[in-house]
Amino acid sequence: MIITGGNTGLGFQTASMFADKGADVLIACRDAARAAAAVDRIRARGPRGTVRAGSLDLADLDSVRAFAHEVLAGQERLDALVNNAAVMWTPLARTKQGFESQFGTNHLGHFALTGHLLPLLLRTPGARVTTVTSLAQTQGRIDFEDLNWRTRPYSTGAAYGQSKLANMLFVLELDRRLRAAALDLTVTASHPGWTSTELTRHSPAFLQRVSRWIGMRPDKGALTTMRAATDPGAPGGSYWGPRRLFGTKGRPGPARIIRRAQDTAVAARLWAESTRLTGVGFPLAARTGQTG
Repeated sequence: MIITGGNTGLGFQTASMFADKGADVLIACRDAARAAAAVDRIRARGPRGTVRAGSLDLADLDSVRAFAHEVLAGQERLDALVNNAAVMWTPLARTKQGFESQFGTNHLGHFALTGHLLPLLLRTPGARVTTVTSLAQTQGRIDFEDLNWRTRPYSTGAAYGQSKLANMLFVLELDRRLRAAALDLTVTASHPGWTSTELTRHSPAFLQRVSRWIGMRPDKGALTTMRAATDPGAPGGSYWGPRRLFGTKGRPGPARIIRRAQDTAVAARLWAESTRLTGVGFPLAARTGQTG
C-alpha cells in the first residue's frame, strides 16, 4: 500500500494502521529525514507488516514520474494507493512546473501519480485508489479561465477549495471511466472532518488554537480514510466522512456528495485540462474508446 504524505498527521496514522494490520506500506514523502523518522516510529510499534519510505514531491511532476517508475520497476502488485498528502491555505507559490501550489500539489500531483501507477493497480485484483479531500470542497469553484491564479486576485481559501473540489471531481470521473471499461479497480474518496493536524500551520493563530481544542485526534480522523480504502462494502465512487456535527466529528460513514462535484461536464473538462497540464494520460482509451 502506498500513502502519500505518510510521515505526519492523517497519513502517518493511516500508514501505522495499515502496518499494524499486516500490510507492506510505502510512505511517499518529500522530506527524507522526516520520512525516515516516521518509519522508525512505526517500526517501534512492532507492526505485523513492513514499512519503508520513498521520495516523492507532488509539487514536481518529474519527481512524481521518477517515484512511479521506481514503484513500477520494483513491485509486482499495488493493492491500495492513498492520495493523502496536501498543502492548505498557503501563500501564493508555484510548483516546479509553474502551477499554483495548492492546485498543483493537491490535485495535479495526485492525478499524475495515479495515472502513472494505473497499469500496476489494474494488474492487482481488487485494488483500490482512495483520495482524501476536504469539506472545503463545498466552497470550491473550478475556474477554467484561470486555474493557476495568473490573473485573478489570489485567495488562499478559494485556492484550497478549488483543489479539494478538483480531488472529488477526479474521483468521480475516474470511477465513471473505470465502470465504462468494466475494469476491476475501486476508486473512493474520504474527508477527515475537523481533525487537528499540522496542515493548519498556514491558518490564523486563533484558528490553530481552536482546531487543537475541538478537532479530532489524527488517529480518529484517519478512520474515514481507512474505511474508504479497506471496507469491502465501499463501492466505487463512494465518499466517506465523520457522521456527527455536520460531518466534522464522529465515526466514519457515507458522506453527501455536493452537487458541484457531480457535474459531469465540469469533471470531463477538468480531466482534459489535467491531462494537458501534466502530460499524463490514463491507459483506458483502448478499452473505453475515450481519449485522455
